Amino acid sequence: MKRREFITLLGSAAAWPLKARAQQRPKMLRIGTISTLARERPTWRAFEQRLRELGYVEGDNLAVDYSIERNFHLYASATQEMIRRKVDIIIATSNDVLKLAMAATNTLPIVMVALDFDPFRLGYLTSVARPTGNVTGVFLQQVELSLKRLQILKEAFPTTEAATVFGDHRSAYQWQETQDAAASLGLRLAGVELRELPYDYDQALARIPPDHRDTLLVMASPLFFGDRQRLADFARRQRIASVFGQREHVDAGGLLSYGPSIPGMYRRAAEYVDKIARGANTTDLPIEQPTGFEFIINLETAKLIGKELPTSILLRADEVIE
Repeated sequence: MKRREFITLLGSAAAWPLKARAQQRPKMLRIGTISTLARERPTWRAFEQRLRELGYVEGDNLAVDYSIERNFHLYASATQEMIRRKVDIIIATSNDVLKLAMAATNTLPIVMVALDFDPFRLGYLTSVARPTGNVTGVFLQQVELSLKRLQILKEAFPTTEAATVFGDHRSAYQWQETQDAAASLGLRLAGVELRELPYDYDQALARIPPDHRDTLLVMASPLFFGDRQRLADFARRQRIASVFGQREHVDAGGLLSYGPSIPGMYRRAAEYVDKIARGANTTDLPIEQPTGFEFIINLETAKLIGKELPTSILLRADEVIE
């Protein structure tokens, strides 16, 4: 079963302004974004596919200014350059891009896909139901999901008393909440903040006490997502039971994942772009949060690393990869 539902405090997309839906889209729509990840990644492909379904053809009525920048210190100048090139809508998929875009313009519409940062906790936004300013989009509360993944880890391996947590600067806020909740589950956590690219997972594990190295919880971060194959290979090689936030990690060979469809969230963001292109105001488009979540298990990986999962866990899975 694959559930990809969304909800807003003001209802579904059917509640969006009828006047905006009736308007024609512009002859040429220019969208811009900055990312550390390649444009070919599955999430962005899902975004572009939805735009094509809505009638946008790159080179015809769509221009995409996709800038890859791995140096965060250059994001400010990249944002200014994107605005100078006169994009119509900015797509913000990271805290850095959203913060800089909001500082650079209060008129250009910004559609965010907030997967690994909390724009409300950071003070960028104050209302889900009626966004203020020029920002709207989709938002995932990763803190609550991190706690759920911790519970799944304990249920899958009830005798486990200690685990490793990998995080980075993008996911630091998730780590604190997870650490606070671990004691109530009878878990001791040892966290490592990875900093220098490319991340060295073997070196990070070597810094962890030996009794924590049997189980790994990975915080949600775009850099970990981009590294999903390396992370899965690392965990399998080290025979570690790994828990992630996105099913793509499990598709790559990770053991367990719990979270929403991330490509589905990007598809939803494309629909926001279409509404704005047709004349809707960002203040009229409530920020949405996913309500459907997938629990995915890679049984092949479980067998490879010598882990047996309880029947109760297998029965709860939305999908088991064999």
